[in-house]
Amino acid sequence: MIVSSVDGKKRCFGNKPGQEYYADYHDNEWGIPVHDDRELFEMLILEGAQAGLSWETVLKKRDGYRNAFYQFEVGKVAAMPDTELEALRENAAIIRNKLKIYSARKNARVFIEIQQEFGSFDAYLWAYVNHAPVVNHWETFSDVPVTTEVSDALSKDLKKRGMSFVGSTIIYAYMQAVGMVNDHLTECWCYGR
Repeated sequence: MIVSSVDGKKRCFGNKPGQEYYADYHDNEWGIPVHDDRELFEMLILEGAQAGLSWETVLKKRDGYRNAFYQFEVGKVAAMPDTELEALRENAAIIRNKLKIYSARKNARVFIEIQQEFGSFDAYLWAYVNHAPVVNHWETFSDVPVTTEVSDALSKDLKKRGMSFVGSTIIYAYMQAVGMVNDHLTECWCYGR
């Protein structure tokens, strides 16, 4: 556990000078339950965009993503034409990977189908953890898994429904991001919050 040189708090991550985005995300979002479908969609797209990159890189481009993808209004993203998606490949405010850009639209369409089937994406998603966060008690980050049986099952179902960039590792990170899993380390100031 590293103590922040900026404010003296013990955090799981985001403790170094220049990591203010990371620290703010750690303190105010990571591990906190999210039940708003728009926010759940946003985090799903951002987690997929992160594949192969650092999460801090994605956080720094978050406003760019919000502007590019209609503040993550799922219906508008689902309706984006190819010409608009192609234009985003020139947008330096986001990660310009073609497959990741096109997956936002594809995933939006599946997201809407899930909403229609279950009443909300929230109802579908949180059923995987019996509608309550899984609170873990890890001492070091080497103890924290990168996948679980639940992330495997959720990933498998999302892929079967047609989503992409939803492998089990991405989905476990997503579960942490939206508070389905609380993996704050036991020495972290956010642990037990």
